[in-house]
Amino acid sequence: MIGLISSILTITLRAGTSLVYATIGEIFTERGGILNLGLEGIMLMGAVTSFAVSYYTHSLPLALLAAVLVGAALSAIHAFLTITMRANQVVSGLSITLFGSGFASFLGQRLGPATNNHRLVGLVGAKFESFRIPVLSDIPIVQSIVSQDILTWGIYLLIPLAWFYLYRTRAGLSLRAVGENPQTADAMGVDVFRLKYAYTISGGMLVALGGAHLSLSYTPGWSENITGGRGWIVIALVIFSMWNPARAIWGALLFGGINAVQFRLQASGTNIPAGFLNMLPYIMTIVVLVLITWWEALSKKVGAPAALGQAYMREDK
Repeated sequence: MIGLISSILTITLRAGTSLVYATIGEIFTERGGILNLGLEGIMLMGAVTSFAVSYYTHSLPLALLAAVLVGAALSAIHAFLTITMRANQVVSGLSITLFGSGFASFLGQRLGPATNNHRLVGLVGAKFESFRIPVLSDIPIVQSIVSQDILTWGIYLLIPLAWFYLYRTRAGLSLRAVGENPQTADAMGVDVFRLKYAYTISGGMLVALGGAHLSLSYTPGWSENITGGRGWIVIALVIFSMWNPARAIWGALLFGGINAVQFRLQASGTNIPAGFLNMLPYIMTIVVLVLITWWEALSKKVGAPAALGQAYMREDK
């Protein structure tokens, strides 16, 4: 039983890591008032770029750098369209997803020979390995938490740092002010346009980092649609967390935990159809999202930034 719990916990953390990076990145973007629906495309581009660089250079730092730069480039396009050109944020985000998904598929098919499901054969690049910590890695349950790769360890630092930055620093206060009331923030001397650009781009970098984790650690390699819709799940997790980085981990672990359980059920030879088991994480995400929305309506507690999705014009002041 302890071995089973340890196995599920290990998979839960690994499956939730990419979601944590992407969710916190989107929280910062939306806190600045910009809605980015291009997460699926950015994650896919981060995954294929990092895998390609790791395959040709066998350098993990370069692979991560490439993913981050691609995420910055795609989110910069979204920022330019929505902030400078004041384009519709939903349309711009969906365009990024369509472009990123298609271009990632195009690049992935040219990396090497593929099977019918586009899983690359014979291509091995650098990948992140789990590492052991003396003594702690020998404790059954604790080893599931500490015997992880460096990117999973990174979320242990990212979550408290993101929360502290958002709620306990002047820069975080300025960010929240821009998302709530950009006119007032502008009148107080905050550079609204600069902050919107900065957090849209930096948020996209974290989203791409989440995609890189998929191809460098969770399932090393590249396969068509490797994200499995995680970019859309992140949108739900942002709402689930009520735009609070400290709560992002719980939504990510919920999704990762259901993933781990369905993997174990399939491995045990259950009679439940595999297609239904694969649906479970997404079904539970929808159920939890509905419950959170219902709870917010009853408590009259609104978590979304007031100016989310609204184009800002200085002349409107």
